[in-house]
Amino acid sequence: MTIQWHPAERLGQMNVDSNVRPWLIGKDLVTVRMKAICGERFALRVVDQWSGLLGASHRSALRTADSDALYRDVEMSHGGNTWVFEQAVMPDSTLCAHPWLAELGDSALGETLGDLSGIERSGYEYAWLPAVEPVAARALRHAETKPGGLWARRARIALRSAPLLIQELFMPATGRA
Repeated sequence: MTIQWHPAERLGQMNVDSNVRPWLIGKDLVTVRMKAICGERFALRVVDQWSGLLGASHRSALRTADSDALYRDVEMSHGGNTWVFEQAVMPDSTLCAHPWLAELGDSALGETLGDLSGIERSGYEYAWLPAVEPVAARALRHAETKPGGLWARRARIALRSAPLLIQELFMPATGRA
């Protein structure tokens, strides 16, 4: 299944849940926005981190010839309700240049990168990911409600020219206390 990722200007033509839309189009880091809204009820939890193959779509988005990457899945929650599932995809060449990326622990990747120089971020791309899409299936595996899919946005980040991909999937509870 090929997912169509769209630029921001196409998002207005798509049917997006009114609770999710402001989160999709917001320019600030999701962690910063969630901390401001959730306060003490904000939680970030690393769900999984593993090495795996890069598919053609990831290689294209990353603009890399690497075949392997480190994947890092994180849930961001408000009072126990997961609002955002984030997956970072870090090709082996990026990890060779920046091995500390594999040791982030419970630190928020976006905030960590925000404190560094030499960071370039692409504009966001948006897509509706069917529940059977691997990253959406991972996001929904513990969800009580299983929708047909999730809205997502992604951005390519270059850390001193080394690429990584951040994909944020917005859960049905997003924006609901």
